[in-house]
Amino acid sequence: MQLKPINQQVVVLVGASSGIGRNAALQFASRGAKVVVAARSQPGLESLVEEIRGLGGEATAVVADVTVFDQVKAIADKAVEVYGRLDTWVHNAAIEIYAAFEVTTPEEFKRVIDVNLMGQVYGAMAALPHLKREGRGALIHVTSVEAKRSLPLQTAYAASKHGVDGFLESLRVELMHQKLPISVTEIMPAGINTPLFNKARTKLGVKPQPTPPIYQPSLVAKAIVEAAEHPKREVVVGDAGKIILLAQRISPGLVDAYMERNGFDSQYTKEPKSENAPDNLFDPISDYDKIEGDFSDQARSWSL
Repeated sequence: MQLKPINQQVVVLVGASSGIGRNAALQFASRGAKVVVAARSQPGLESLVEEIRGLGGEATAVVADVTVFDQVKAIADKAVEVYGRLDTWVHNAAIEIYAAFEVTTPEEFKRVIDVNLMGQVYGAMAALPHLKREGRGALIHVTSVEAKRSLPLQTAYAASKHGVDGFLESLRVELMHQKLPISVTEIMPAGINTPLFNKARTKLGVKPQPTPPIYQPSLVAKAIVEAAEHPKREVVVGDAGKIILLAQRISPGLVDAYMERNGFDSQYTKEPKSENAPDNLFDPISDYDKIEGDFSDQARSWSL
């Protein structure tokens, strides 16, 4: 399957106002791609477009909630309206709640599924007609190592990521059967230093953190850009994630025991945080439209 060089592509990035998506947008633009960035945060998108244009790149912003299909479709339509086509769709939008299952409400659980799973489904539905018309292209969906192995205190998040994994496996084979040269890539990060942990709803009594070792968002963004030019099936970002998934294939029971012993405290910081603190579960919150989170002093910019 031959994909276009990055500097000849029109790339849509959903969930681009902060973290991995923001860094990926900058990496694509720095290599000459025309980018369409989407998220709920208008200030975050505006500052990102300004930054890209300041570097000499081309960018367009679309404010959208991924739980509304018409708004997701409008992102793809805008790319075609402004740039004439769509070559790569990167779907990264996600929300999180840290809580034991028994204190997670039905509304909270459903909201995570709506954003993290149905949002990804809507993205593929919106992008595919344009990719088919172009004759080739890439669907790149960012999930998590938790698409294969769940952590405690993240039942809704893990369920949503497992759902995307199953959806992509089926979609990939359907596209193969139709002989369509459209690659379907799943990017599975380990613990990444993004603002997600500031924005997530928590019922732990403290601010959550990614399970160490922690990696910088630039590593995930680099994997996304690579997959847009060189088709890949799955990419695990973070050597710790690869170790966990290898252990999961060999002995799930052993990983259960490891998670029971280490999977709880490793997600806690010492910073108190009330469950009534602002979060982005249902609405965007300001001041976190940046790439890195609060763990830069611990985060690795490399991975074996």
